[in-house]
Parts: sequence; C-alpha cells; structure tokens
Amino acid sequence: MKLNFDIDNNILIVSINGEIDHHTAEEIRNDIERKFYNANVKNMIFDFSNVTFMDSSGIGMIIGRYKYVKNFGGNVVVCNVNNTFDRIFKISGLYKIIKCYKNREEAVKAVLGVEK
Repeated sequence: MKLNFDIDNNILIVSINGEIDHHTAEEIRNDIERKFYNANVKNMIFDFSNVTFMDSSGIGMIIGRYKYVKNFGGNVVVCNVNNTFDRIFKISGLYKIIKCYKNREEAVKAVLGVEK
C-alpha cells in the first residue's frame, strides 16, 4: 500500500495505491490525519483509481475520515470508484454521507461548489 497526496484549492486529494484492509487501515488513517492537519486544508477527496482491494476496515477508515474532516467544517467525497467498490459503497450505505464523482476534476468542482 502506498499513499500519494496532492493539494488543490484547499482540498487534500488522497490516492491510495494497493489494498485497504485491517493490516493497512490504521496506517492509512494516521498518515491521512497527519497530512490533513499539517497541510491546513478544509476538504478531502479519496481517489480510488489504484485501490485493488478493500474490506470492512476500509469502509470504517473512510467513515472515520469523514467524521474527522466534518469536525473541521469540511467535506469528503470519493472519485474514480470502479464497479466493485461502487457496489460495496452502495451496500454499506456510504453514499448516504459521501458523494461519488467520476473523476478528480468533477470532485474538485463539486467540493468547491459546496463551499460557496
């Protein structure tokens, strides 16, 4: 598992390369919270382009980051979700609190629209 971070218009974009499971979820959580806090951003986008596997620990990690970012008055969305993860997000109810966008550009525009 590898994390890549980009910042665009006060948005932390988190790209996860590899698996999100009970072995990696805590490390991902810690790295994201540290980067979010140190970058002094308001919002977060999870880019799922390169996620290869996710179990329930991944859902918990995403919901936890949603709550964390909400505490700072921000918003969390996901993008580039393939059919497998789309189904998991639907079944888990994640889409009731986190919106999904086709790509990064749409996600950034949507988040910026939410702030206005």
